[in-house]
Amino acid sequence: MTAPLIIIGSGFAAYQLVKNLRRKKSGRPIMLFTANSGDEYNKPDLSHVFTRQQNADDLISHTGAEFAQQYQVELFANTRVEAIDVEAKAITANGVCYPYSALVLATGATTFVPRLEGDASQEIITLNSLDEYRCSQQRIALAKRVLIMGGGLIGTELAMDLAASGKQVQILEPGTQLMASILPDFVSTSLEKQLRQEQVSVECRSYAVAMKYLDGTIQVTSNKGLTYQVDGVISAAGLRPNLTLASQAGLQVNQGIVVDKQLKTSADSVYAIGDCAEIDGKVMAYLQPIILSANTLASTLMSESSTLTMPAMMIKVKTPNYPIQIGGAHDVDSQWKVELSPQGIVAKAYDQQQRLTGFVVTKDNINQAFPLLREVQTA
Repeated sequence: MTAPLIIIGSGFAAYQLVKNLRRKKSGRPIMLFTANSGDEYNKPDLSHVFTRQQNADDLISHTGAEFAQQYQVELFANTRVEAIDVEAKAITANGVCYPYSALVLATGATTFVPRLEGDASQEIITLNSLDEYRCSQQRIALAKRVLIMGGGLIGTELAMDLAASGKQVQILEPGTQLMASILPDFVSTSLEKQLRQEQVSVECRSYAVAMKYLDGTIQVTSNKGLTYQVDGVISAAGLRPNLTLASQAGLQVNQGIVVDKQLKTSADSVYAIGDCAEIDGKVMAYLQPIILSANTLASTLMSESSTLTMPAMMIKVKTPNYPIQIGGAHDVDSQWKVELSPQGIVAKAYDQQQRLTGFVVTKDNINQAFPLLREVQTA
């Protein structure tokens, strides 16, 4: 009897892969191991739960059992994989050995939580998964003042949603601007202005160094010596791919699990996908790269010739009161052509050869995003 395909993880990447395999009429037996219940949900919806007044169960589209039945998967829920033996082509979970014909690591990423001084440092909340939200939703619901560590994409989206739900929000961002990795400074400045109008306080070049209990609240001290008295602290300080299993198995890892254009790792019959995978030196924790990767990997697993190609892609920033869409790519050498109007910003990034490589559009101008994306030239 042929050993099954084993998938470790039950996030968006894992489930997209399963759906692609079944859509391609693969009848291959699949075992899926996950440390949680395996419920399917739309992770980006976590950025809107506060204004929509949703609890964790409201976000579930299919329970793990329902997904497993629909897609003919043997689900091992609440089961942690302990080891991978790439020579024997087997994994160990709960002390039991399971052989595989192919193995896919979809182990995702974990929110980076800075180490802080103080007796309240264990109170930091993370919101990178349904289970994390379920554990903290009551605490956040009761909080009137919330401090967010990190002003990147997730931190900014959460800040706007929390403010819209009536909470006082403070962002501490270690860098010089909000969303520095994906926004040029002039767009970041406009976004920060909008957040301030919504009573979100933003402090750049600032990060938390200590948390202590004080009169039934939490006092956060920053590197600048400033203090903030709040009811809850959320870490949005970035994600770190979950690499422990891969490293222990001897797979090549860098920022993520290193894979080629077929999503193959350095070990035979072992693949990686999603937030844990590093492709061309990059970990791309966005939906579009994962969707493309899942389609490619499904073809690879069915012995069809397929190579992952990444077209110019777009990121939608979920800040409803200041919509932003980012397309293509830009860097410090980009030359910007910027149009400012009451309708928002249209900013186009050009390289040294005057080729359009990326863009940012805001507010009413987001309707220009798809036409601009068609004009973007990739290397």
